[in-house]
Amino acid sequence: MKKQVLLLAIAALTGFTAMAQGGGNFQRRTPEERLKPIHEKIDSAFKLDAAKLKQVDDIFLESFKEQDKKMEEMRAGGGQMDRDAWQAARQKMTEERDTKLKAVLTEEQLKIFKEQIEPSLRPQRGGGNRGGQ
Repeated sequence: MKKQVLLLAIAALTGFTAMAQGGGNFQRRTPEERLKPIHEKIDSAFKLDAAKLKQVDDIFLESFKEQDKKMEEMRAGGGQMDRDAWQAARQKMTEERDTKLKAVLTEEQLKIFKEQIEPSLRPQRGGGNRGGQ
């Protein structure tokens, strides 16, 4: 009986640990899934009319698809992906996206997006407790 309880506890702990670490089955979100939080935040912040909101959605969707395509191209090159090249390509794509957004959003709206909304959308990395550093 004690062996069964011990084995059950070990199995549960192992399963919990695998789930907490993502189980190794990390799937990148689709462009549509990545668009959803942006759509919600822009809609609530600016209350754009439906036509402008669709334009903004289309700009972001196109940008996400372009990023995915570029990432696949860089991975297909084999070996280690060049981090600096990826950052430069991503910066260029972001600048192109922002140029397109300037045609839809006002200068003030774009400023609010860049300073408040965009930073809140970035993934937060858990650094843990660094002992007050």
